[in-house]
Amino acid sequence: MVTETLQFAEWFRSTTPYIRIHRGKTFVIQFDDDAVASVNFTSLVHDLALLNSIGIRLVLVYGSRHCIEHRLQDRKLTLHYHNGLRVTTAEAMECVKESVGQLGIEIAARLSMGLGNTPMSNARLRVSSGNFIIAKPLGVIDGVDYQYTGEIRRIDVDAINERLKSQEIILVPPLGYSITGEIFNLSASELAARLAVSLQADKLIYLLEAEGMCNGQGKLIREMTWQDAESVLWSSGNTDNDQYRYFRAAIEAARHGVDRVHLVDRRRDGALLHELFTRDGAGTMISSMPYDLVRKAEVDDIGGLLELIMPLEQQGILVERSREKLELEIEHFTLMERDGVIIGCVALYPFPDGNGAELACLAVHPDYHRSGRGEQLLSQLENEAGAVGIQRLFILTTHAEHWFLERGFVHADLDDLPVERKTLYNYQRNSKVLVKQLSG
Repeated sequence: MVTETLQFAEWFRSTTPYIRIHRGKTFVIQFDDDAVASVNFTSLVHDLALLNSIGIRLVLVYGSRHCIEHRLQDRKLTLHYHNGLRVTTAEAMECVKESVGQLGIEIAARLSMGLGNTPMSNARLRVSSGNFIIAKPLGVIDGVDYQYTGEIRRIDVDAINERLKSQEIILVPPLGYSITGEIFNLSASELAARLAVSLQADKLIYLLEAEGMCNGQGKLIREMTWQDAESVLWSSGNTDNDQYRYFRAAIEAARHGVDRVHLVDRRRDGALLHELFTRDGAGTMISSMPYDLVRKAEVDDIGGLLELIMPLEQQGILVERSREKLELEIEHFTLMERDGVIIGCVALYPFPDGNGAELACLAVHPDYHRSGRGEQLLSQLENEAGAVGIQRLFILTTHAEHWFLERGFVHADLDDLPVERKTLYNYQRNSKVLVKQLSG
């Protein structure tokens, strides 16, 4: 029982930073009709209710591709596609409206559940929908008239934000309305991307029939920039499937400023929460910038720094630093953070002569050992030192001698240290002295 209690407490504590970070943020989440028909949809609705309850502003976009196709087939109507887009005839548009309308009613009904002994108990979610999307006909391309297939002309951002301020969940169908009163069929994946960009959403999340983007060996890629994602997409050579459209839309959203775009396997129960409330998530995350932020430390970071380095100090790997000492020396520290959580740090102490400096307190969270974060921090500090004319970088280490030797450091003598630093040498720790020449 004690172990279970501790495990629960540790899990809950680990989610707390993410609850704080996500509160008040806008997430656009897109899923298809297959998700609505699945046995996991009730669990997904419960998870959406949880997100709403902690103050996350939700915009839900749903697709109806498969429902439309089934209705068309039942009526023996021919499906026409050109360049991967459906040509929506007047007859097909009737199937579109029926499918979209039925799905919207089903989703709203699920979001209205309030059964006892479920996460929806007393949730009282308010769902809002409307003519937020102004569209126009896609027109004639390559001689093909797409008829009632449209493209987005404008999004009523102000109307959506007003409803989000009232904690309403916005439900957006894959339809757009023209100023002439016509209705146009839209791509749900592209609609979600445009909404995320227009709303300046903090996250765009696609719930897919796949685990995310994979490399050439079929292994899931956890995170990458949109530039890297584009390279992976083009190298795959497979542009004729449902996943490609989502990947393409995700990349475009990140390219146009959405900080985080997530590709999550909706078939895995709880995958959405796993993606949002753990450091490494459950799917693929595409970012507009590198995910790990490296920056200079500030006084407000001291609590996070202590949490990172104290276990290493207790093991004797790092020299102990009090909160007061960190406050005095905070300007020397560079840190690496992920989603607001400090996962690495390093410090640079220039010597009085201006030609050398000591690298100290290089630490990386255990979850990210052997991930290249240490090398990244070392490289950052070498660049910083070189920029101010520092020629030699010293390190005193008791446990990481070989790690530094493998990265260009060589053994040095204690006498190679400046007198001021030599007098502070702790003979009880018996640290090895290493040096790296940064310039000629």
